[in-house]
Amino acid sequence: MEGAAVDLARYVVDAVVLEGRSMREVARAHGVSKSWVSVLVARYRQGGDRALEARSRRPHTTPRRTPDVVEDEIVELRKTLLEEGFDAGAETIRWHLSRRRDDVPSVSTIWRVLCRRGFVTPEPKKRPRSSFVRFEAALPNECWQGDITHWMLADGTDVEILDFIDDHSRLIVGATARFVTKAAHVVATFHDAAARYGYPASVLTDNGAVFNARSRKGRTALEIELASLGIVYKHSRPYHPQTCGKIERWHQTLKRYLDRQPQACTITELQDQLDRFVAYYNEQRPHRARDRCTPRQAFDARDKARPGSPVAKPHFRVRSDRVDVGGNVSLRHDSKLFHIGVGRAHKGTKVRLYIAGMEIRIVTLDGKLIRRLTLDPTRIYQARGNT
Repeated sequence: MEGAAVDLARYVVDAVVLEGRSMREVARAHGVSKSWVSVLVARYRQGGDRALEARSRRPHTTPRRTPDVVEDEIVELRKTLLEEGFDAGAETIRWHLSRRRDDVPSVSTIWRVLCRRGFVTPEPKKRPRSSFVRFEAALPNECWQGDITHWMLADGTDVEILDFIDDHSRLIVGATARFVTKAAHVVATFHDAAARYGYPASVLTDNGAVFNARSRKGRTALEIELASLGIVYKHSRPYHPQTCGKIERWHQTLKRYLDRQPQACTITELQDQLDRFVAYYNEQRPHRARDRCTPRQAFDARDKARPGSPVAKPHFRVRSDRVDVGGNVSLRHDSKLFHIGVGRAHKGTKVRLYIAGMEIRIVTLDGKLIRRLTLDPTRIYQARGNT
């Protein structure tokens, strides 16, 4: 009870206790229940004026609350994973807990525990994951992404780390540290990875000189080798690292781990750190993009693409539009104009259409996904039911 409610309680109790009026009469006169009046009077007679002060409605016990010992274990895992440079999100913590105990809390419960203990600050305006548009190979070994990143030894020496990642499963198929990575080293690392996991159908890299010699009107050792094996070679767009987004994201994860390790004094020590983390990343760490299975599990779960296999090449584009009065947006495909229904509730809303071949996602400018569909080329009008 607060404010006016406290005043009413005081008034009702006085009417019954001091004036001697009946509880039924007082309740009827002031539009409250007789049981409420009865409870107030009983509380007053037992505890006096203080008994009429506001009381918390919080239950005395919460039998379904996560036990303190489990909360402490969640916090301990969070700290340990962060200290070791590993992912420490709620889903990863739940995966580790499931290996220790049977009564594992849900991901949302773990997230609430982390918030309550001050490890996570909720971000209600953060762009929803549903608005992100991701493209990935349909099969393991359909495409490998390769790139080089830099790291520093304890004495300040700059070294290079060459990596290859499988686009479908996120399996790290190769990770090698060298002082300088030359064209022959790229080919050697590629063959080492292929000896363990099989040759891919295609390889995607950026336009670094060790990968791409187009600007020099020639071909690198990697280009020549891939052509001889019947492997398709693809380059990212200049100044567009998002094309090789999976290998770039891996480099962020790797460097976060290396930051937490003793700084390596030699290439050999750094390679040992790489090998340990790659083994953990491939075999133990559940990957969010792979429905929380490990990259190795995702890689082993499906048949593998091979050199010479058809490689899907969907046409990617982004189109801006405004929902018309009928609740539709338009899209031209194969010289035909299609109309896609999103609902009249979105009339006048500015949207973006993310097109990957026949797969279409319609997203508002603030990141809300309002329609996802596979285009049916036999229908000019794509009704909301045709998804």
